Amino acid sequence: MSSDGEEEFEFEFEDDDEGFDPEADSAGESISDAEAFDIMSPTLEEPPEKKPYDVNYRVRTMQEIMDMQTKEVKKVQSLLEVPADTAATLLRYYAWNSEKLQEQFWNDPTAALVSAGLSPPSSPSTSTQPLPSPLASPRPFECPICCMDYTKEQTATQTLALGCGHRFCRGCWTEYVVGKITTEGESGRIQCMESGCSRIVRAEPIDELVTSDVSKKYHNLLNQAFVSDAPSLRWCPHPGCEHIIECSQAPQKMLNQLVPTVTCRCGNDLCFGCGYPASHRPVICRIVKLWEKKCADDSETANWLQANTKECTKCQSTIEKNGGCNHMTCKKCKWEFCWVCMGPWSEHGTAWYQCNRFDEKSGSDNRDHQAKSRQSLERYLHYFNRWANHEHSAKLDADFYKSTQKKMEQMQSSANMSWIEVQFAKQAVDTVIAARITLKWSYCMAFYLKRNNMTELFEDNQRDLERAVETLGYSLEQNIGDVGAIAKLRQEVTNQSAYVQKRHDILMDDTLRGYLEHRWEFTV
Repeated sequence: MSSDGEEEFEFEFEDDDEGFDPEADSAGESISDAEAFDIMSPTLEEPPEKKPYDVNYRVRTMQEIMDMQTKEVKKVQSLLEVPADTAATLLRYYAWNSEKLQEQFWNDPTAALVSAGLSPPSSPSTSTQPLPSPLASPRPFECPICCMDYTKEQTATQTLALGCGHRFCRGCWTEYVVGKITTEGESGRIQCMESGCSRIVRAEPIDELVTSDVSKKYHNLLNQAFVSDAPSLRWCPHPGCEHIIECSQAPQKMLNQLVPTVTCRCGNDLCFGCGYPASHRPVICRIVKLWEKKCADDSETANWLQANTKECTKCQSTIEKNGGCNHMTCKKCKWEFCWVCMGPWSEHGTAWYQCNRFDEKSGSDNRDHQAKSRQSLERYLHYFNRWANHEHSAKLDADFYKSTQKKMEQMQSSANMSWIEVQFAKQAVDTVIAARITLKWSYCMAFYLKRNNMTELFEDNQRDLERAVETLGYSLEQNIGDVGAIAKLRQEVTNQSAYVQKRHDILMDDTLRGYLEHRWEFTV
């Protein structure tokens, strides 16, 4: 358990590559450095160096997630000497924190079981021995929900009672459980139908009551709840992907210092910290949420109203000035007033087109408030327009790829180049798109940054990257000329692409290191 109260747990898996020696051949003999090096062999690229702001993670399949649960259930079952379904229910109640579960159970087994919705230790339902039939002495029964009567014989086969003793007919049980699973999406916390009873309906009776399809959904919901409860697990948010990311280096307390971007096996990026379905580096999760809310709600509409409208001083109706004259007449209450000082127009005498009245307090306050609102709006629009422009450009990547692919085919035919030789164009497009995404989020960050020397350095890096991206983008849009022009274009694009990548790495590296060094201050 972490010091700030967050619950953490880790699962260990045996590495399939354990014991593998990359310097040994299939016969187990060591290969010398001279034999291993072949100047004619292709050079193997070194894996990218791990940065201090990067996190370690693994992509898991659903089968691995199920294996994790099984392993934990068996461990707790052995330690507490309870049935497997009891161990599973306890783990779900304690959010799969086995240490906390063991502490509570050994301290007070009855309280731990009852709070989890299970029978106390003296109850046969928590024993590892075979369960005695709760219907050993059947008697006539009336279901308290549907009011159907059952004979002694029917009670034994057509009704069901949990360990709490509350009995209902199987038809009502089935309808209740199916509704909980299919409509409410409930799984591990389905409780007894009796009002006020918190006894949990375990997996065994549910599987017996429902069809195979509903049972399958029930177990899928249990798996989803397991992932949701685990602070080190997160679903890949991209459509059609069923993989789960495991990362134990990005707890909530670290999200002011890290932007934990990970790549799923489906090829898409996501932020492990907030689940954003793409990389939002270099901005931390908290700022991204503030920015998206600011862009989505009506806060900027209110800013526009403050900057461009005023309220009638008599009926408080909102008025927008649509002419040059300062003599205003409210259409609602017919009140005539001065747009500049908001005072009654009758006091202006014959000064129809100017206002020389000045109220030391209210006049200055009104103008200051108006100016501040307009300045705030202009500042927001400055950053939002640039953020939206890079977002729009990045969204056009499909068209960008298509036009580039046509040019690549044209270069092949006109310059007699191979498909490998024209790949420089596609790599340049990849570089441009990645840089535009980074630039987009850099404007979000710049909007909230406090003005200081560090901010100026950040904006210098931002400016240099933006210039480089625009230059490369312009080169990629040039028409294909003769063979000489193609060779020159290839050289230019290759050099510019390398420069864009360098500027991108500088901006990203400096910004993300700045979080670890606590260099950035925000206005929120």
